[in-house]
Order: sequence, then C-alpha cells, then structure tokens
Amino acid sequence: NNITMKSGARIRLDNKGLVTVETDMTDIGTGSYTVIAQTAAEMMGVPVDKVLVRLGDSAFPVSAGSGGQWGGNSSTAGVYAACVKMREAVVKKAKLQAGDAVFSNGMVRVGDQTMSLADAAGADGLVAEDTIEYGDLSKKMQQSTFGAHFVEVGVDSATGEIRVRRMLAVCAAGRILNPKTARSQVIGAMTMGVGAALMEELAVDERHGFFVNHDLAGYEVPVNADIPHQEVIFMDEPDPMSSPMKAKGVGELGICGVGAAVANAVYNATGIRVRDYPITLDKLLGRLPALA
Repeated sequence: NNITMKSGARIRLDNKGLVTVETDMTDIGTGSYTVIAQTAAEMMGVPVDKVLVRLGDSAFPVSAGSGGQWGGNSSTAGVYAACVKMREAVVKKAKLQAGDAVFSNGMVRVGDQTMSLADAAGADGLVAEDTIEYGDLSKKMQQSTFGAHFVEVGVDSATGEIRVRRMLAVCAAGRILNPKTARSQVIGAMTMGVGAALMEELAVDERHGFFVNHDLAGYEVPVNADIPHQEVIFMDEPDPMSSPMKAKGVGELGICGVGAAVANAVYNATGIRVRDYPITLDKLLGRLPALA
C-alpha cells in the first residue's frame, strides 16, 4: 500500500528571492532534503540553490516522516500544497491581474505583466502554509508500487558456497523525482536483500536467553566483495492519482523481491528448494548434485 500520508509545509520568500521550506519531515539518508528542494524550486520557478530546506523541528508543519515507503511522496505533496499557497500570495502581493501565473527564472508573469519574486516579497517577505491529505480517496482506491527482481548466482557444487553474480531491479514507482537518489535507494535495498537472503541471522542461546551474535563481529552483513554488478531500470510512469507530484514511494521496492529471486536462482542452479532464510551452507550440504 502506497497511499500518500497527511503532510504539510511552510514556505518563506524573502526580499532576495530565497525560498525557505519548513516541514517536520526527516532525512535518514534517503534524500529528503534533495527532493523537497527540487519540488520547491520547480513550483516557485527558482534554481535549487535558491531554496533552503529546514527539516525535523516540531515547530514546523506536520509531515509524514520516513517509513512505509511514503516519506518522499507525502512530504513533496505537502511542499507542493504550500507552494501553491505561496504562488497565490505572490500574485496578490504583486497586484497582478488574475490569470494563469507562470513562475520561472525567479520571476512571476501573468500575461504581459512580470515581477521578480524578490520584489514581490518586499522588505517583510511572504509566508504561506498548507497541508494535504487524501480524505475519502483513500477509501475508494489502493495504490501500490510494482517491481521485478532478477538475480544470477553461482553455487560451488562441492562446498555449496553461493556467490551472487548479477542483479537487476525493474521498478514502477510513478514519476521518479530524482533518478540518482532513487537508484541509490534501490541498490542499497538490493544489497540488504542479499544479506537477508544469504547471511543475516540472529543466533539465540536458548539456555540463557541472549543473542550470541550481537555485534558486527558475529552478525554477518554484506560487504563490497559480496555484491556484484547491480542495474536498476525505472518505468518512469507519472501517476496523477498518487499525489500532485505524480510520484510513488521507491525505498522498499528495492528489497522486497530480492530474497525470492536469490532462492529461485539457487534452486535453478542446484535443484534444491530452500524455504527459510538465510540460505546457508548447512541447508545445502548433503543435497548438492555433486554429493548426491
């Protein structure tokens, strides 16, 4: 489920044409600062370097937060709504005639009338705020993102050692707001998927009730040598029902199918079907074709 969550933002415009975005959204390394700045720049018709993004303060309008794959889509929708309010405030303050305003190159134009955003803001600046949420639409429809994962593995016929050789993810997540950061999210998720499929497991001492491998010395995670060539293809299909930015979430799409793809690849290589993760040597030894 990829429904947009309630999200709001506050936009400030000063007499230098600087756009400041305030929202209590978080950035846990997922690129929130980047896509929020891009959204404000696109809506207000200014370069990204003329946008300042401030996040993570409870004094700011409420946002969705990170999680559930709705963070980027929801937070940018809230910024979109606030920018619409700011655009209305700019047109009113500039005393331009009502009409379809065009915001570009730090200017606002309505028909033959133009004015810079800096001049429209004036000495006191302008502030606008708004919130967006789905309302009844969330009861009428359900949204999802879709993807497919392809994995090639090699399995040593004697030892059962598994090596991932190639990985491909094909993702359909609406409009891709930033292809570079979206790709980084997906390949990171694919890497985590390899860990879950092949190595990550908590060993519990049932006698004393504690985790044996409770640190990075004992809990194995993928490193560079474990990860092969990764490729990501985005089906960039804007979805007007998803949000004003026509985007969807992409963060978790990169991990959901990796484990199944790895297990199927191991099965195709060995004929051994393993149905619980991680797929470790003990689940293959004694069943390998070379030892059968």
